Amino acid sequence: MSFDHEALWSARYREAGDDYLFGTAPNKFLAAQSDYFGAGVSVLSVADGEGRNSVWLAEQGCAVTATEISPVGLEKAARLARNRYVAVDFVQADILNWTWPQNAFDAVVGIFIQFAGPAERPRLLAGMKEAVKPGGLLLLQGYTPDQLKFRTGGPSAVENLYTAALLREIFADWEILLLREHEEVIEEGRAHAGHSALIDLLARKP
Repeated sequence: MSFDHEALWSARYREAGDDYLFGTAPNKFLAAQSDYFGAGVSVLSVADGEGRNSVWLAEQGCAVTATEISPVGLEKAARLARNRYVAVDFVQADILNWTWPQNAFDAVVGIFIQFAGPAERPRLLAGMKEAVKPGGLLLLQGYTPDQLKFRTGGPSAVENLYTAALLREIFADWEILLLREHEEVIEEGRAHAGHSALIDLLARKP
């Protein structure tokens, strides 16, 4: 378990108190893909934070597993699930040092998981790809380097950010259903708020 990441995120979630740092509504891009999620669909939500995305997926009828490094985040996520009357299998895990399940999920979701730098990102994304069943989906949303102009969320290290060329190369062996860079105003709690430079990926495993 990476103590630094755990301590950092626990402090951020604890500082938010009873509020949720990124809000309790699902990520807009994830929610827009609702046609892919329904009863019986198994989903892994990676670095799920305080539960907004995993709880929404469970509300769609999915069988959801959610990883998060911070016990504070997990506690708040479990509270959100109870309040919404859904079940999520929450797992405390450092996904940069985790044994990924193999061919286990119909979909794997990573929303703003750009704490991984260039040295760690290939291992992280390879693990996520391995966890998807053949024919299953991987969904990512993150920030592009243009986000550094706006500073409305995300890391300050440009090397942690995604470009279409980067993701196209990493997913060259998959069917890319959607890949777009765009700018949009987002409102996700107080941590992601304002004009943002975003990138969306939806890809299918062969």
